[in-house]
Order: sequence, then structure tokens, then C-alpha cells
Amino acid sequence: MGNKTILYTQHVAMGAKIVDFGGWDMPLHYGSQVEEHHRVRQQSGMFDVSHMTVVDVTGPDARDYLRRLLCNDVERLKQKGKALYSAMLNEQGGVIDDLIVYLMTEPGVSGEWYRVVVNCATREKDLRWMSDQVTKMDVALTEQPDLAMIAIQGPEALERVKSVLSPFRQNLIDQLNLFQGQESEGWFIARTGYTGEDGLEIMLPDDEAEAFWKALAEAGVAPCGLGARDTLRLEAGMNLYGQDMDETVSPLVSNMGWVVAWEPSDRFFVGRDPLEAEKAAGVTFKLVGLAMETGKGVLRHGQTVVIDEENQGYITSGGFSPTLGYAVALARVPFATADEAEVEMRGKRVKVRVVKPPFVRNGQKVYS
Repeated sequence: MGNKTILYTQHVAMGAKIVDFGGWDMPLHYGSQVEEHHRVRQQSGMFDVSHMTVVDVTGPDARDYLRRLLCNDVERLKQKGKALYSAMLNEQGGVIDDLIVYLMTEPGVSGEWYRVVVNCATREKDLRWMSDQVTKMDVALTEQPDLAMIAIQGPEALERVKSVLSPFRQNLIDQLNLFQGQESEGWFIARTGYTGEDGLEIMLPDDEAEAFWKALAEAGVAPCGLGARDTLRLEAGMNLYGQDMDETVSPLVSNMGWVVAWEPSDRFFVGRDPLEAEKAAGVTFKLVGLAMETGKGVLRHGQTVVIDEENQGYITSGGFSPTLGYAVALARVPFATADEAEVEMRGKRVKVRVVKPPFVRNGQKVYS
């Protein structure tokens, strides 16, 4: 038996198929993964993401610490609650983990602090690495294991959530910009997500999570599992740690170059030197999208992508796209790859289009 979130009994009561995910017993689906996927794209769905690791970074050196720890620069956070997507790199420039960091106070005030959300499967190594990087800085790292986290996603998500909250919290949601969060009486409500749809990720005390989950279900928000979460993020072109990036590859070959803040040039962050060397030498691989618009079959992780007889790549993430009706994938291929390739599938080569992800945003095809 694995770890269980505070909502585990609710998942079982609602008929979820439970699977192991990073040491946690989590719902894969509640009957139909495809139906849950469509509910998020067309209406609203909710995910239990309480297995994620929440760490508060406080102390006089919190900002300097995060500027050293992360390849993106928290100096860019100019508004309370604003979020930043980034990665922690090792000394070789590989990705230890990707994460979101929120500025929890007004910028520049005394007592400035941050909230970091990292992946559950990498919790132990992340916390160990974060602690190792404190060195002599005046920083405190405080995990928040008593916070549940529920993601509500889809075009109707904000209105459905507001329908079960107080007028004060309704007004807070109305004022949120994309990629911003705000505190509210022990809750933290953020307009973020992992599906390519608008929505919210809400952190709240464990003892309030079950009632909130039930209220959302009664308001018509569909419970959704890991299966739909994966197809949604794949359509949205969002990386999955351990497949699309890991400690052996840099953000420059993982379609994450945009999260590396090169300026100011005198800011040191762990992994900067090897990244600069890789950039100067010329990046040899890149992460692209593949679309199999004709033919049968499903693109899968690990399949070989043939560019020509001398150049190959491989699929990092793949699957059937319920929104588009055909298979799509993310693949690491030689940098010079153009707009066509072939994938080795069951002893045959199948033609695919090479495109720039995402494939779907806000329920619509967006690649060309």
C-alpha cells in the first residue's frame, strides 16, 4: 500500500480505479478516461493533486537563495502572488525537477517569502538538494504536508468554483490574473494548471478538503484521474518529469530554454556554466511535437523517430489525443529536423508531421 491523500476515501467512494503513482495510491480514472478528458476540455473537471510537495522558503536570504537555486529568476516576480515556472538544475545542467514558485508577499518588503511546488515522485531528492544549496544563507525551508491541493480545470472551472465559495473568495478569483495566486483565510487560490485550459489550483487545509471536493462534485465538476491529466498535458505540450526531461538532459534540449534567465549576465545559478557552454557549442537536439494525422496506431514513449538513414531520435511522451482524434507525441530529435519524419511502429515506419507544441489550447487545435 502506498501513501494516501486526504481525499483517498472519496476517490474510492466515487468508483475510482486506484493505481500507484510515485508511491501514492491515486485515481487513474472514475470509469472513462476519455470522458473525463472531454469534460475538462468542454466544461470542468477536478484533480486531486495533494501528493505534490509544497515548500515555503523564508528568511532574509530567501530571494538570493532562489536566484541561485533556479535557472529562472525570481527577480522577475514584481507582484504579490505572481507565479514563475522554473527548474532546479544539477551541476552538469541536467533537470533535477521542474516547479512553480510564487511570491507570497509584496516584492522587496521585509520578510519576503516564497512558496515552491515540486513533484511528488522527486520529493526526497528535491528536498535534499534544496537543503544542500542553503549553505551559509539565512534561509528556512518548511514543508507543508497538511495542505491538500485540488486542481479545477476547464472553460467553466472558475464559475463552478465560485458557485460554492463565499462572496469574498468569489471576488478574489475575479481579480486573479493568469499565473497568479492569493491567500484567503488559510487557503491559497492560484490561477494555474497543467491541462492547457483556464482553471485554478487551490491549496487548503486537509480538514477542509473533503467538504470542498464534495461541494465541487455537487456543482457539476467532474472528478478526473491521472489518465486524463496525462492526455490533457500532452495535448498542451507540457513536459512530464522523468520522460520529457530528467537529470541527464538540459532545459535547452527539453523545449524549456525559455525558462532560463540569462540576464543579468552576472547572476550565478547552479548549472549555468554547462548551459552556456552547450549554447555556445550549438544545441544538437530539440524537443518537438509529432502528429500522426493519418493511419492507425498510437505513438508511445521509447519509439524510434527516423529522420533519415543517419539521424534518429525517440519519443519521450506519446498517446492518443481525444480532442484531435489521432496520436500525438513529444520527441527528442536532431536539431536540424524539419517538418517530416517516420516512427518505427510494430516493424513498420509510419509517417508523422513534426510540429511545434502545443497541439491543443482552450479546447482547440493550435499547431499548424
